[in-house]
Amino acid sequence: MHERSILIVDDELLIRDLLYDYFNSQGWKTAIAENGEKALQILDEREVDLVLSDIRMPTMDGLVLTEQIKESHPDIPVVLMTGYPSVETAVSALRSRVVDYVTKPFNINQLYKIVEAQVSSEEDHQENSDE
Repeated sequence: MHERSILIVDDELLIRDLLYDYFNSQGWKTAIAENGEKALQILDEREVDLVLSDIRMPTMDGLVLTEQIKESHPDIPVVLMTGYPSVETAVSALRSRVVDYVTKPFNINQLYKIVEAQVSSEEDHQENSDE
């Protein structure tokens, strides 16, 4: 079993640091990006099991980022976070094929369970398709 990896994308330094520290403490290989452009660059350079991204960011929002990830890395699941939840945003997120939509402020333990369950499910799917 390989070391699990996550890419955290958020323009808020405090959120990035919090999530980086938490996932590292849980044994995850963690990368961070402050915007969508940097996130895409990281995805081109390394393997990532899941992307956890804010929706509202300058220059490229999380929905556009998700669309670009799905074009170039269709197997990477994306979980979107937002401090500005709305039905319209949730519908857009689901149409973009995100695996989950989390509102801020979030409970970090619940967020971790969402991410853990998604990556475990992906690993199970890959193991079954390898057989």
